[in-house]
Amino acid sequence: MNRREMNNLSALACGTGLVLLAIVFAQAWLDMPIPDTLPMLISAIAGFEIFMVIDSLRKRRAGGSNG
Repeated sequence: MNRREMNNLSALACGTGLVLLAIVFAQAWLDMPIPDTLPMLISAIAGFEIFMVIDSLRKRRAGGSNG
C-alpha cells in the first residue's frame, strides 16, 4: 500500500470509530443495552489508529525529513 492509501484507510478507521462511539453514547443516553462487542470494536480501531500514528512518526524520524 502506498502512503495515500494508508492515509485514506486511517481516515476511514477514524470516522468509523467516531460513529461507533456516538452509537455507544446514544445507547447509554437512551438507557439501551450496549452489546459487549461494541466497546471492544472501538478499542481495536483506536489501537489501529495509535499504531498508525506511531509508525508514521517512526518512519518520519528514520527518513530524516524536517516536515
